Amino acid sequence: MAGSDTSEQTLPQVRMETSEGVIEIRLRPDVAPETVENFLDYVESGFYQGTVFHRVIPGFMIQGGGFDGNLNRKDTSSPVQNEASPTLKNLRGTIAMARTGQPHSATSQFFINVVDNPYLNASDNPQKWGYAVFGKVTEGMGVVDAIARKKTGYSGGMGDVPVDPITIRNITVINNGDASGK
Repeated sequence: MAGSDTSEQTLPQVRMETSEGVIEIRLRPDVAPETVENFLDYVESGFYQGTVFHRVIPGFMIQGGGFDGNLNRKDTSSPVQNEASPTLKNLRGTIAMARTGQPHSATSQFFINVVDNPYLNASDNPQKWGYAVFGKVTEGMGVVDAIARKKTGYSGGMGDVPVDPITIRNITVINNGDASGK
């Protein structure tokens, strides 16, 4: 990104069309460049089409981006470095990378916080990596909240799976963050 201008007009945005409605997200490559590039690579390849929100926990978050409608895990690219920052926190409406217990294990899965989740934040303590926030919902928090209220159960060996699948139909880039408007 040229210069230090991080105004809303120059940050990339995506539109996530789900079976529950549309969610628009502004990404933060100025804070998490590798994470945003990784996410956009998945977006532009069509990877997320037909994936589901497979983990939905009211009062916590909704997670998706890794399983198809039959709860088969999709093949992913290599993991990215954890870019969690103490300055970009897991607040209501932020999107962050899901990962295993290993700090640098995030691939395609992401979650949207439905409440502030301070215990997921990175800290100045090098032993507490946190979960890398890389954007924020700008439209569609009502959709996020509706997804978070869905009835869940056990399926495919996982808990907190929506009884009625919530599908990500498509994610598209609506503003690539290039000030020239390309």
